[in-house]
Amino acid sequence: MPIIKSSIKRVKISEKQRIRNSAYKSKVKTLLKKFENSLSTDNNDVIQQNFCQCVSALDKAAQKGILAKNTVARKKSLLAKKLKLQTLNAKEKTAPDVKQS
Repeated sequence: MPIIKSSIKRVKISEKQRIRNSAYKSKVKTLLKKFENSLSTDNNDVIQQNFCQCVSALDKAAQKGILAKNTVARKKSLLAKKLKLQTLNAKEKTAPDVKQS
């Protein structure tokens, strides 16, 4: 434990920041898992809503400095790819089969 008063304050501040950052990271991870689980359902509205929540949380994490900006960009890109694949699969399922002779 530090002896200098300013060092003691910095330890307290850094501990508060660590707790806040870990809580926000946990929130982001939970939202990502929620999005992943919603991909197995056929409800596109729920999937889109979860995607928007994930992107919003990731952007806020980058803005606050909790996650690096490139990390956030990579995660958002992967989420967008998964969303696009899901919507393409849903369209293929709903499209009528047209057989050509």
